[in-house]
Amino acid sequence: MVSDEVEELVSVDDGVRLWTASSGEGPAVALCHGGPGMADYLKPVAEMVEDMATVHRWDQRGAGRSDPSGPYSVGRSVADLDALRVHFGHERWALIGHSWGANLAILYAQRHPDRVTGIVYACGTGLEWWPEHSRRHKQGQGKRLGPREGRRLRDVHARARTAEEQREFEWLYVLTEFANSEHASELAAVMHDHDQRFPQNQAANAAINEELKALRLDEQRRACQAVDAPVLVVAAVEDPRPIAATDALVQALPRARRVKLPGCGHFPWLEQPQPFRRVLRSFLAELASRPRRG
Repeated sequence: MVSDEVEELVSVDDGVRLWTASSGEGPAVALCHGGPGMADYLKPVAEMVEDMATVHRWDQRGAGRSDPSGPYSVGRSVADLDALRVHFGHERWALIGHSWGANLAILYAQRHPDRVTGIVYACGTGLEWWPEHSRRHKQGQGKRLGPREGRRLRDVHARARTAEEQREFEWLYVLTEFANSEHASELAAVMHDHDQRFPQNQAANAAINEELKALRLDEQRRACQAVDAPVLVVAAVEDPRPIAATDALVQALPRARRVKLPGCGHFPWLEQPQPFRRVLRSFLAELASRPRRG
């Protein structure tokens, strides 16, 4: 029987309080949402596995129901995630990360390899996103929109935006994330409604992305060698982000494999929930069957 979800504000070492929601029973799993600077939207993913795992969701600092406080950095994001592990009393846990959250899961495992049992890396952007794969992503977005909307997305993307333009930008952006054009507006509305209730922290987004752009590919490849936990790279075939962006990551990780999910874009649990659910549950069952390290 699945336990009720319990919400909690957890204070970390610098006094910032992070919103969390925990549910389920079994081995520990943390869900890392995308952004940076967004609030958690992964409750549907938690519900797919909470009968076989203790699942922790959280709003990363500065976003959603967490305190609107910095600093915003990769190191601080990793430290916050580990502070939650300590708070909930887990020696080790598995991570399911989506988009930026997938990258965060890898960055966490690079720094704390002994605290990770496995990683689901869903729809992340790999180790060498800028500039080539980022350019191809923008091209892919343009193909999902008509000429007028595509031009408008490029225009507002390239400059500072008013609050009204930010809402327009977010709507056009999320419209590009879905494979099925018949249902794109309906599915995009789900995510857009979430983003309007919990606006993205633009300062967190800018600060962390600038830091990610500065990461060196050779150093990231070396750091990945420390990640000895199994990593399942989930690539949505019709995500406008090119699958090839994760090639270097799969090659650098000692125990990575990639599975491709057809018929879905950036949010596979919305477009292909049953295949995505099977992938998650199979991987977590595999982790649970492994002998515990001494």
